[in-house]
Amino acid sequence: MTYSDRRKQLLELFEIGVRAADPAVCVPPRLPAPPKGKTLVIAAGKAAASMARAVESHWDGPIEGIAVTRYGHGVECKHIEVIEAAHPVPDDRGEIAARRLVEAARGLGADDLALCLISGGGSALLGLPAPGLTLDQKKAINRALLACGAPIGDMNTVRKHLSAIKGGRLAEAAFPARIHTIGISDVPGDDPSVIASGPTVPDATTQAQALEILQRYGISVPDAVLAHLNDPANETPKPSDPVFNTSSFHMAARPADMVEAVAAAASELGYKVISLGADIEGEARDVGRAQARLALEAAEGRKPGDPPVLILSGGETTVTVSHEDGRGGRNCEYLLSLALGLEAHPDIFALACDSDGIDGSEENAGALIGPDTLARIRAAGLDPARELQRNNSWSAFAAVGDLVTTGPTRTNVNDLRLIVIG
Repeated sequence: MTYSDRRKQLLELFEIGVRAADPAVCVPPRLPAPPKGKTLVIAAGKAAASMARAVESHWDGPIEGIAVTRYGHGVECKHIEVIEAAHPVPDDRGEIAARRLVEAARGLGADDLALCLISGGGSALLGLPAPGLTLDQKKAINRALLACGAPIGDMNTVRKHLSAIKGGRLAEAAFPARIHTIGISDVPGDDPSVIASGPTVPDATTQAQALEILQRYGISVPDAVLAHLNDPANETPKPSDPVFNTSSFHMAARPADMVEAVAAAASELGYKVISLGADIEGEARDVGRAQARLALEAAEGRKPGDPPVLILSGGETTVTVSHEDGRGGRNCEYLLSLALGLEAHPDIFALACDSDGIDGSEENAGALIGPDTLARIRAAGLDPARELQRNNSWSAFAAVGDLVTTGPTRTNVNDLRLIVIG
């Protein structure tokens, strides 16, 4: 198979993975029965608009609500208002939208339904600070957590305790209405309290843990934030809180669904599939080096006539930013590290992309590599090892035309990494 053919097949497998989490397919089976009263849709995340449209297409009866999604990820809905806001650092539009959602939830009664559609990205998009805090304070802490490479669980523990809507606060606002949450997971382990910082589910984390995380990463916080986190009255609602008596959570799609769909499709194409699971975490460049070793071992063990091997994994790596002027998300950083570890092996190709179509803050989903990637980057006048050191992987792949640009997919079940040997 030619280099062009391998690239085409890798892109096709990525598309299969994304389709496995299409809200039009996975949301309708999780819809509840209509209530006696009114139905309010509250949607937040990168998949919020497409989830809202899936509800509209299958809902029998009147419906209203708001869907908050990332800029460029909106779709047209007939009855649900779609608002676009900033991600990964919140902006004023997200704050205003979140405030409107909380106010709408407070207007619900016992006969009403809050149909909550939650997907990854909702933490940043629901940027409503807790009383006494400001959005600028939250933005500064958010940027610091992103730059230090904190895993999503740590980031969301802090976010919950600085928010007026996350960490179960939305459920507080909607009680005593029935709350039916449909989630699309973008987090390792699929914990509902981590997806978008769990606005409708109990929060088992504590203020003390949030403080410890900020101290561990050396993040300076204003006095108002310290005072807020040290006041027991500001603790998030816990599992025993009666506000959750009328609340239920239903998972529509998980990273594992994407990985399993790709594994099945690759097996049908004749690949020997080695799945590393859907919950890979860690520093992107470290994961790249480790998976390069696995790929080289697999290549060494192949015999003439053996089927090609696909090493497959999902999950969410992190990037510790040491050079602020570099450009590149976690998938590009992983791939550049992988390419350096593979040392131009002639039989190994790879793809790494984010299922939402956006790798970090750039407009690409990820990138591709092949045996000649490093040589072409060097021919373009760049040193691959130096660009990795500078957190500048995007520029390396852009220079040789190996970025994968899909545009927003309007779903989000984390990253997909594919390594083909043979």
